Amino acid sequence: MHTFQPYPIEVLELNPFTKIGSDWAVLTAGNEEKVNAMTVSWGGLGVLWGKNVGFIFVRDSRYTKEFIDNGDTFSLTFFPKDFHKTPLKYLGGVSGRNEDKIKAAHLGIDYADGVPYIDEGDFVITFKKLSATKIMPEDFIDGTIQDTFYKDGDLHTMYVGEILSILAR
Repeated sequence: MHTFQPYPIEVLELNPFTKIGSDWAVLTAGNEEKVNAMTVSWGGLGVLWGKNVGFIFVRDSRYTKEFIDNGDTFSLTFFPKDFHKTPLKYLGGVSGRNEDKIKAAHLGIDYADGVPYIDEGDFVITFKKLSATKIMPEDFIDGTIQDTFYKDGDLHTMYVGEILSILAR
């Protein structure tokens, strides 16, 4: 296990467009008994309802969605630029329904106040779930969104979480 230290939000300098969009993050949810994780590249950070929050999008078909729906917390783990993406690709491409994909990807789990995260990262944000909003086709104003991203009908739910802690190595 690696040693993480609290990181004050007041000094956070993070580009969410690269950290989430192109570098990827790993979303982890569960409890001490069972955890699942997946890569995410859609989401962001900001202020909502008077709180510092993060938001992520998870497709209905993803096993990790069950963990988020059944729990109160989740985390995003970020990795250094030079981190090999093979384990992250594995987490994004294989379901945890049939195997312990975190173990199969040779990654470890640690916990911050009961919230699981991937130990090999260098930066972690933990969240308390505030809302879950199902994205519906009738909500799209831009008609190309459904044809481009949802031809198969596998829609997303947007989860908004209040930032509980930020940890860094």
